[in-house]
Amino acid sequence: MATEIRVPTLGESVTEATIGKWFKKAGDAVAADEPIVELETDKVTIEVPAPAAGVLSEIVAKDGETVGVGALLGSIGAGSGAQAAAPAAAATAAPAPAKTEAPKTEAPKPAPAPVAAAAPAGANGPAVAKLAAETGINPALLAGSGKDGRVTKGDMLAAISAPPAAAPAVQAPAAPVVARVPSTPGDAVREERVKMTKLRQTIAKRLKDAQNAAAMLTTFNDVDMSAVMSLRAQYKDVFEKKHGVKLGFMGFFTKAVIQALKDVPEVNAEIDGQDLIYKNYYNIGIAVGTDKGLVVPVVRDADALSIAGIEKTISGYGRKARDGKLGIDDMQGGTFTITNGGIYGSLMSTPILNAPQSGILGMHRIEERPVAIKGQVVIRPMMYLALSYDHRIVDGKGAVTFLVRVKEALEDPTRLVLDL
Repeated sequence: MATEIRVPTLGESVTEATIGKWFKKAGDAVAADEPIVELETDKVTIEVPAPAAGVLSEIVAKDGETVGVGALLGSIGAGSGAQAAAPAAAATAAPAPAKTEAPKTEAPKPAPAPVAAAAPAGANGPAVAKLAAETGINPALLAGSGKDGRVTKGDMLAAISAPPAAAPAVQAPAAPVVARVPSTPGDAVREERVKMTKLRQTIAKRLKDAQNAAAMLTTFNDVDMSAVMSLRAQYKDVFEKKHGVKLGFMGFFTKAVIQALKDVPEVNAEIDGQDLIYKNYYNIGIAVGTDKGLVVPVVRDADALSIAGIEKTISGYGRKARDGKLGIDDMQGGTFTITNGGIYGSLMSTPILNAPQSGILGMHRIEERPVAIKGQVVIRPMMYLALSYDHRIVDGKGAVTFLVRVKEALEDPTRLVLDL
């Protein structure tokens, strides 16, 4: 009996994924728990393991297709790869026998049905949501033919093909789609068109949504890193020997941010309708660049961790990000975000909010600059700090105060120890 391969639960608020690539092809032998297919969600890329040992007898969802939670991806049959190679080739060459169990009147590709069936009761499937986003048709205005009155993909396709007079549900898109200006023939042959990954599409959408929804503003300050660098140079060897992790700057910055959030709690809040939600906990997101895009794993309850604990957590996330092992749970629940463009050489930037958070701190490269101290010009290692914030929640006074608190803590790290 064949064992079905289905889309696993993808995490809170994640309802669909895109097939990244299959690691096996039909007819290949697979071992139990062996990664068999890669799924790209709007948060992470995950690998689906084989639910049983056997032979990959069928691939239902092809590379690039969008599937919902619980959707059928393929199936695994019994036997070895050698035994299944011939049947798999025969099935590919003559797909007609696969239809003998179904009525002749059925469509040859019933694959979307499991997707719709996997949708929660009273909700429409991901295929409907995708068509609604692409066409501007509002499913709520259609009479659904599915179970419990749900709108099906067929209902959407019928509305799309209907003439305007018979399709009152068709609405104009909220914003006109700007057509790309065609390249000249000489340039076109040198271009490469690559489909955006699900993660990159979501990054683009979330960043634009944050700009559209929030009243975003950025305030700047600079910080003298002499004290932190001196402390780090003095204790980095003994720190690494004791804790098994290098002493970086992120532990100091995270602690400084938490102290500032306690003094200016609106930076740790978010808007929910007409309410403000103040977060009396400190889950700090640390932006990490990967080859597939920017991800933000979260150091949960960072206020309860020591600098060593923070550095260990961040180091662990860094390894998982490089190996593509970050899970959805690793990136949920953040209340504030820190991003460090300095590792790439950035001198100054205006970071974009990680919605629905109301603040994000941008770190930058450390650069020796002349500064005036007590009437004398001296050379100090300076770093520009940038705080982007949602002006709907945070006033200018609160934003500047927050950044000054971070600056004070970093220029006098004793404050971090004494919680001042």
